[in-house]
Amino acid sequence: MIFAAVLAGGSGSRMGATALPKQFLPLGEKPVLIHTLDPFLRIPQIDAVFVLTPQDWIEYTREQLHTYLPDADVEVTAAGATRNDTLLCAIRYVCAHYPVDEETILLTHDAVRPFVTKKMIEENIAAVREDGACDTVIPATDTIVRSADGAFIADIPPRSELYQGQTPQSFRLLELQRTVESLSPEETLSLTDACKIYTVRGKKVRLVAGSPSNMKITYADDLPLAEAILNARK
Repeated sequence: MIFAAVLAGGSGSRMGATALPKQFLPLGEKPVLIHTLDPFLRIPQIDAVFVLTPQDWIEYTREQLHTYLPDADVEVTAAGATRNDTLLCAIRYVCAHYPVDEETILLTHDAVRPFVTKKMIEENIAAVREDGACDTVIPATDTIVRSADGAFIADIPPRSELYQGQTPQSFRLLELQRTVESLSPEETLSLTDACKIYTVRGKKVRLVAGSPSNMKITYADDLPLAEAILNARK
């Protein structure tokens, strides 16, 4: 079986003073979250789609789904305190409600990346079937400077080897569970990306092509850019 978990657990603190978490802010005529969910609901291979959101926003999320996606079967459950906690919440939710085995696939996606495409999702599914785990990326276009102290350059890695990570990030569910649960308390605090967890455990992660338009809405200035992308797509 294949499951899609849309991670909406963030508080959106970098967005500034807004009445709503950024996943609920309007983008065109619908909230950001609704745009994000739509492509996943159009993939027939996906058996269930669910949203992980802070406990205090569960009822609001359900209300938004009822308003904008009244015929869609989208489940809502509580997110965790951190991204790793939310990953475990997603895994445990699936295991509690559905039969799973070693071939079960979990796609994870940021709720505030509303321009994910059907092609990216389908290529994630294919990559996990072949290699067990994948990350959606785009080649780095800027020179990346590494600094250990924030004051001086420590290294400038070759740009040809660098990519910017996006989502979806997708995995065989039970292997993801074993890997996340293998973290020590110190690693749990420092490793906040599922693909990074895999790499420090020596596990391979396949690259899947993303797109510059598969942006993450993080700051207030990102919303006008997202509006422009939405209008261009229309």
